[in-house]
Amino acid sequence: MKSLSTLFRRFLLFFTWPAALVFTSCGDDDLASPDQGRVLITHAAASANVKMKALVDNNEIGQLDYGKSSFYLNVNAGTPTFKISVASNGNEVASQAVTIASNQYYSVFAYAPTSQTVGLVSFPDDLTAPASGKAKIRIVHLGQGAPTSVKLSTTVPAVADIPSTETQFGNASPFVEILPGSYNLAVTSGSSSATVTNVGDGTGSGSVGNKAYEAGKIYTVVVRGVNSTLLDPTLQPRAVIIQNN
Repeated sequence: MKSLSTLFRRFLLFFTWPAALVFTSCGDDDLASPDQGRVLITHAAASANVKMKALVDNNEIGQLDYGKSSFYLNVNAGTPTFKISVASNGNEVASQAVTIASNQYYSVFAYAPTSQTVGLVSFPDDLTAPASGKAKIRIVHLGQGAPTSVKLSTTVPAVADIPSTETQFGNASPFVEILPGSYNLAVTSGSSSATVTNVGDGTGSGSVGNKAYEAGKIYTVVVRGVNSTLLDPTLQPRAVIIQNN
């Protein structure tokens, strides 16, 4: 990871997909080749709240604004090096080798290990369909300066933790099955399940609000942001939702 003061832009794919599709919801198309995996890239580094360029083995795969995610992109199996650089000047700020297996799915996040740095972290994505009548959800904790350990909880009629979602900063919980429905989730911490931020509608507002979770769908709640009074309030730790299928 490397320090920086400014940073991300639009996502232009060197693959065959049109650039206009980059910021829409993630696709679930078949893998293009048995020698490829698929990778979703998210710019969650509040320490770099400008447009960033993403590269795989020095090939630019596009640019992202803070808070934006790509489709799942086809990436050759092996151990390619993912890099993040400032879109405006090309300065590299983070790089990470990621092992990609054939026919597997992964998420790569640019995040803020400290309030002044950018790093990359990756997680395998188990996109196995949930049981009939269920949805799946996990939490990825990238909220710098938020409590070290967080989890997902429902809030109505009373706070109730979702089992097996507790995870540490820089890590992801496993996907767990939940009953579909419309409700507000919260990111909480500690034995008292104190609210860190509301998931709400999943847009990152931090406000209470309902989100419809559909049967058969797979969701990732990302806690992103930096707990610093020096940053805009919108860059404080907030929770957003990525739909993985």
